[in-house]
Amino acid sequence: MKNQIIDQILQSPVIPVFYDADINTCIKILTSCYQGGIRVFEFVNRGPEAEKNFKELLDYRDKNFKDLKLGIGTIMNADQAKLFSEMGADFLVSPIFSDSIASAIKDGMLWIPGCMTPSEIAAAQNVGCTFVKLFPGETLGPGFLKSIKPIFPKLKFMPTGGVDCTEDSIDKWFDAGVSAVGLGSKLFVKIDGKYQYGAISENCDNLLNWAKRKTKGL
Repeated sequence: MKNQIIDQILQSPVIPVFYDADINTCIKILTSCYQGGIRVFEFVNRGPEAEKNFKELLDYRDKNFKDLKLGIGTIMNADQAKLFSEMGADFLVSPIFSDSIASAIKDGMLWIPGCMTPSEIAAAQNVGCTFVKLFPGETLGPGFLKSIKPIFPKLKFMPTGGVDCTEDSIDKWFDAGVSAVGLGSKLFVKIDGKYQYGAISENCDNLLNWAKRKTKGL
């Protein structure tokens, strides 16, 4: 399962990162991203409705978007890792590296830990992680990855934060060596406090096209 998820991330290397307490908003966001070509989506465990909404999103995905991989982010401890794994998350993402989370990950489950230093990245690699989240991306920047990538040639990297909805931003990150990018608020266009679902779909489509040009030489 883990390798299948990684393959899909590599094929669809733009991952929306989203949370809202309202399930109808979550479904509309998920749908707009899917219509824009997204096939990997990260819901985040950042509010009191996260568990309930994630379960409903999984059910909605199973009925409507069977080819979409749906993961859960902001996993902070082993109990959360076990809970969301048992709920059916396709993958887990954390803003931190933790030995206790690593110990709770079952064989076959993709866990993408968040790392900020070479020591954290090495620790993640030493427990078998093959995909690492660079976090916070806006602090680290593409230059950081370009500097440390040669000492971690077998690892795949994904920044969250610091990625803009522009071709220039995508070019800089993929030229530095990322395998995928995660985007949060910058992807989800709002006007007067209301999400613009058409613009969100358009953002997804543009980002995927730019990313695929870099990864596949299109």
